[in-house]
Amino acid sequence: MTDAADLLRVDVALSGPAVETERLSMHYQVGPETVRALDGIDLAIPRGQFLLVRGRSGSGKTTLLHLLAGLQKPTSGVVRVGGQPLHAMPRRATDLFRRRNVGLIFQFFNLIPSLTVEMNVALPLLLDGKKLPTLRGRIGELLDTLGMSHRRGHSPHQLSGGEMQRVAIARAMIVEPTLVLADEPTGNLDSRNAHEVFGLLREQAIARKVTTIVLTHDPDASGYADRVIEMHDGRIVKDTCGGSARAGVRDAD
Repeated sequence: MTDAADLLRVDVALSGPAVETERLSMHYQVGPETVRALDGIDLAIPRGQFLLVRGRSGSGKTTLLHLLAGLQKPTSGVVRVGGQPLHAMPRRATDLFRRRNVGLIFQFFNLIPSLTVEMNVALPLLLDGKKLPTLRGRIGELLDTLGMSHRRGHSPHQLSGGEMQRVAIARAMIVEPTLVLADEPTGNLDSRNAHEVFGLLREQAIARKVTTIVLTHDPDASGYADRVIEMHDGRIVKDTCGGSARAGVRDAD
């Protein structure tokens, strides 16, 4: 049971990096072998940055996303999001922080088939005790921005893949997050819809000043990014500016 003191720790700091990790590691034991999914990651992500994370399967990028979302606890090291030490927070406080401050977007959309578009978008706030009538204005604004107003009363099975991902973006943004984490958000889309989704994520990041981290294999995605990091065997092997960045290029040690 989390006490009141724990629940006071779910607000984000107004200064400093949006995300910080220090010697962040995640190890698994598979029989006699130790698998180093993450191996001493040091990372600082400024507020409002649009970051792409690339790497082959097994590179550690999905594990990194899970730790930044507070879905898992690291074996060792530090992870802070909005100044909050997710590695040290009790589970209930971590879950509350994530629900109120982090927007999650997945490759397979993760929409609830039995709910309408409106209800799927509202779901994070409904779970937080909000009432649907008080949310309809915000939902309408988001759906209009994403070109989905005409689908408000539809079910997910009536939508195309691109439309379902737009609904998933709206659901992530409805909580007014400080951090958006997207895991292969265009993995199930054709190239046209993929470009539209990356464009929408970029537009939302700029308009709402939201730090956005996207895991992707798409080679064309760097044009939307401020920064691109590449991972291999649980480590960052390259850290460069993306197509929309203004600074120089740095290769990681």
